[in-house]
Amino acid sequence: MAISSLHLLLTYTCNFGCDHCFLFGSPDAEGVMRIQDVRHILEEGKKAGIESIYVEGGEPFLYYPILLWSIRKARKMGMQAGIVTNCYWATSVEDAREWLKPVLELGISDISLSEDYFHYEEGKNPKFAREAADELEIPYSTISIEDPRDEDAPPSANIMLKGRAAIAVAPDLPKKPWQGYTKCEHENFENQGRVHIDPFGFVHVCQGICIGNMLEKGLKEIFDEFDPRQHPITGPLLEGGPAKLAETYGLPHREEYADECEFCFDLRLKLRERFPDILCPDQMYGVND
Repeated sequence: MAISSLHLLLTYTCNFGCDHCFLFGSPDAEGVMRIQDVRHILEEGKKAGIESIYVEGGEPFLYYPILLWSIRKARKMGMQAGIVTNCYWATSVEDAREWLKPVLELGISDISLSEDYFHYEEGKNPKFAREAADELEIPYSTISIEDPRDEDAPPSANIMLKGRAAIAVAPDLPKKPWQGYTKCEHENFENQGRVHIDPFGFVHVCQGICIGNMLEKGLKEIFDEFDPRQHPITGPLLEGGPAKLAETYGLPHREEYADECEFCFDLRLKLRERFPDILCPDQMYGVND
């Protein structure tokens, strides 16, 4: 594995509970990293050759002091650092500027701003955030998720139908026969460039598919032990996508699904009791939703 980037799920808590969220983020979601957790992750990341981090959520700005500490620590350790945010804090350009100044001073390399109708019908907050970032010359990108239920959405609306999206969005979409889903279109488990680490220590190669827990083993050891072809979940997915996963474990399933992510998520729900240390935590499967 050539992992060079860690995506820290600083918290599962979010001020939104969007239909498309594959983490089941919400105001009631539990789990937030402490400074000691972030320190441990970054120290282990340094040993494993990590070059960059992204601080995400949930919504990381809800825990602003921990967010800033994480960026500061990563930069001191020679890592690049970025943030993913829904821009709830950008209530005006002036306010957004004050939120972003400390981030700029820490040497942030990129900030990704959610800009779509799942979050804001009028788009004011992302607009204010973009204007402030432009003024401060902070590099940024935007994440704009199309709602495939919208009749004006393009056929390739960029939403992954796992997590809450598999429950709230997928039922309203056209379906295709399950036999056609023979490949994972979003993750390359044999050439993984990044992993996600959550507040409970789980290391995810895809949200809800874990290869270890940092409370039990070092990050480099987790990476070294991961064999994607032999892993109980990624192995079948590499061999033949969700269709092969269903065949491998003889799982009951529907005849049609909206995409491979919905099919895979449905199968993983059925496999959780068999692989509780891999298909976890409960948060990723809506147990607390």
